[in-house]
Amino acid sequence: MRSNRLQLLTLAVVAAVSLAACGGSSNGGGSAAVPPGSSNAGSGSGAGSIKPGLKIAVLPKAVNIPYFDAAYAGAKKACDEIKAACEQIGPTQATGAAQVQFINTVIQKRYDALVISAADANSVAPALKKAQSTGVAVVTYDADVADTSARTAMVKPTTPDQIGKAQVEWIATAIGSQGGEIAILSAAATAENQNAWIGFMKEDLKSHPELKLVDTVYGDDDAAKSAEKASALLQSHPSLKGIISPTTVGVAAAAKYISGSQYKGKVQVTGLGLPSEMKAYVKDGTVKSFGLWDPGMLGYLGVYAAATKASGGNPATGLTAGGKSYTADKDGTVVVGPPQEFTADNVDQFAF
Repeated sequence: MRSNRLQLLTLAVVAAVSLAACGGSSNGGGSAAVPPGSSNAGSGSGAGSIKPGLKIAVLPKAVNIPYFDAAYAGAKKACDEIKAACEQIGPTQATGAAQVQFINTVIQKRYDALVISAADANSVAPALKKAQSTGVAVVTYDADVADTSARTAMVKPTTPDQIGKAQVEWIATAIGSQGGEIAILSAAATAENQNAWIGFMKEDLKSHPELKLVDTVYGDDDAAKSAEKASALLQSHPSLKGIISPTTVGVAAAAKYISGSQYKGKVQVTGLGLPSEMKAYVKDGTVKSFGLWDPGMLGYLGVYAAATKASGGNPATGLTAGGKSYTADKDGTVVVGPPQEFTADNVDQFAF
């Protein structure tokens, strides 16, 4: 998601912002393409090779969102490499209740593994534990569950502190030394990753006395609602100078709204976005910089972690995928790499 001026990550879309908190991948930078892998990829925990023919479900917070489509592209590549059947399923609304229905479907249809981005860190945990009790290997990606016993491993793009700090640096640079009031346009109030990043943003803002956080609102990863929230922020805070949106749906919606309004050039927008969706707003001057990691790497490593578990291995102690090794922290979190910043100078170099 944002600043750190770090190199691009290995996968196409996510520049690996493994929103993680601890642990690191041995591969912190790389090309904008999914890493090459072999059909014999094994787990990093001493297990043998992954069993072919596994049936793996990928459950994003919601379907029809470009960010999660990009993650699924990485997941499908991994499934091809390990000769697994891969299917993305999920609700159109990013809620835990909606996801629970699909988790139950995974159980009923006897999937071998589930790779899920939790829309609600708490409400999906009981269903995930039920899935595990029936033999389904559960791995989270992008957004974790609060109860880590409800999954085996977690694949995150980068560390929450790096993401939070980067976005504060981006908005501070965009607004300039004069500073002013800023607001945060998040996804769901229950999203674990969003809340972790926001917590670090607030902490880092202590080092930026020129910036004053006046509001935090939630667009629930819905473009129309996010645009409405951006509009409401500007009405409620006429002196607002910047909006940080740590969600690809929210930042694109806010940029689109600002671009066509009287606030263009007066209110800065930054956050975590897809180059393909944000390029126009960078080119027209609405956005000076934004960031992200490669979502594809999240899906890619998520599938390898789930398949490793389903084959008798333990990805929580480390993982090998695409010929690269990734370490895991004590909670089984695997971090893809640091966030990548996009500006007018480099945004054309990224296709996702």
